[in-house]
Amino acid sequence: MIASFFNKVWKFLKWAIIAFFGTSILAVVIYRWLPVPCSPLMFIRCGQQLKAGESLKLKHQWVPLDSISTDLPLAVWSSEDQNFLTHNGFDFGQIKVAVQDKMEGKRERGASTISQQTAKNVFLWPSHSWVRKGLEVYFTVLIETIWSKQRIMEVYLNTIEMGDGIYGAEAVALEHFGCRAKELTRNQCAMIAVSLPNPIRMNSASPSAYMYRRQSWVLRQMRYLGEFPMKEKNAE
Repeated sequence: MIASFFNKVWKFLKWAIIAFFGTSILAVVIYRWLPVPCSPLMFIRCGQQLKAGESLKLKHQWVPLDSISTDLPLAVWSSEDQNFLTHNGFDFGQIKVAVQDKMEGKRERGASTISQQTAKNVFLWPSHSWVRKGLEVYFTVLIETIWSKQRIMEVYLNTIEMGDGIYGAEAVALEHFGCRAKELTRNQCAMIAVSLPNPIRMNSASPSAYMYRRQSWVLRQMRYLGEFPMKEKNAE
């Protein structure tokens, strides 16, 4: 009786594991080519709006990377993850610094790469649990293996939260600057990048003095890095 019960449990777990790995890999393969229509965070934010008695606000419009100003990937690369093109999804140098700062009681700093943020935005939910972090590692490895750096950047720029109910480059360009993503100026791109750590509090359309100071730093980093490679090597 007990042996039969455990056999059933084992069969269920086995097929659940197979189903998880199969569907997750399939989803990553599909999103290598197709636009990502929505993200878990979009649904969560809509739920929060309804709970607060607010009207729904969800602005999101997918555009390919070549329909986005070349300054925007450069700006987020400069601001968020300068080792993006050379790491395998994890910046262990930044992780070490973040851990050291925490041990010394300093202000906590984020060490998530653009790849990790993309994995979280597309496949997971915002949380600080170990389960979520473990899944983030798994999906980060998957997208780094299956997607190109350009595809990761394209998905990142189309799914990242960029304001209250605003997701992606095209939506923030239309809502905050009255233009298309392709028409964003260098300064506007730098300001959008500045807002990303907290796009609800830091509004790229109405910057604070701190945001202007940070924008100047991002613009200097953009000049240093030069340009983001918009084409995959094998596509050139």
